[in-house]
Parts: sequence; structure tokens; C-alpha cells
Amino acid sequence: MQPGARRRQLDETLRAAYSEGLLSESTFMTRLDQVLGEATVDPRRLVGDLTLGAARGPGAAVRRLASRIAMWPTRRSIPLLALDWSGATERLLVGRAPEADIVLDDGTVSRRHAELTWRGGTWVIHDIGSKNGTMLNGRTVERAQVRPGDFVSFAKQRFRVD
Repeated sequence: MQPGARRRQLDETLRAAYSEGLLSESTFMTRLDQVLGEATVDPRRLVGDLTLGAARGPGAAVRRLASRIAMWPTRRSIPLLALDWSGATERLLVGRAPEADIVLDDGTVSRRHAELTWRGGTWVIHDIGSKNGTMLNGRTVERAQVRPGDFVSFAKQRFRVD
């Protein structure tokens, strides 16, 4: 899986919905900003409501859009941890603290829970003494390499890496 693949799918789905008239320009721009600019992205929140509006559009175009939206199965509705794979950012703090780069508003997440570090062309996750642990693909980790498509959990907060 390529870095950013899920974000590109969301981008394409939103553009198709906008071109078919299912989203206003303001809603489209707001959602596109979220896809491209936020560290965590919830696909269900961004495209989950589009199937309702699709029933009102023109026949063929709506069927094309509905089939595109249907490509987002339940397992993909896990929020995305949208990492920058260019190396422009070298370190990200994950936690509840306001100074964290990725703030997770959940009491099970420690104030300073984990750190993501850019090393040698990849991201490395490091649990920094959190109370409830960090998991990568269902296994508790202290330090591990992260790849696109991996599942990472900070306590009860689960994400798919993109």
C-alpha cells in the first residue's frame, strides 16, 4: 500500500460527490481541508452521509458515485492516522496534552502517550511510558516500525496508518 492511498480515495470520492452536486462548495472545501490537513481522518464522517443524498441525483451518475462510496467497507471506517511520508516532520508527540502534535481526547490515552519519529525513510513508533499501552497490528509494542496500512492503537483509540 502506498503512503496516502486512503486519503487519495477520500479525495476522489469527495470530488465525485461535489461534481454530481451532492455537496455544496462550502461543505466540499471543509471536508477536503480535513482530508488534506488533519493528522487523523474519519472516513465515515467525511463520506458516510453521501449515500443518502445519492438517491436524489441523476441515474447513471448516482450509480457510479454509489458504487464508489460502497468501496468504503466498515473496516475502512477506522480513523486514519495521516502521516507525512516526505520526511518534512521528524517527530510527533501523541497524547492528551494540549501541546501534543496529535491530541487524542480520551481518558485512556496518557498525556504523553507515544512518539512517532522519522528515521531512515520510515516512521518509528515508541511508547513513552503510557499507562494503557500502544499496539501495532494487535500486538503491544515499545518501539516498532510503522508502515501504511498498519493498525495502531493508543490505549482504546485505534487508527489505520496512511
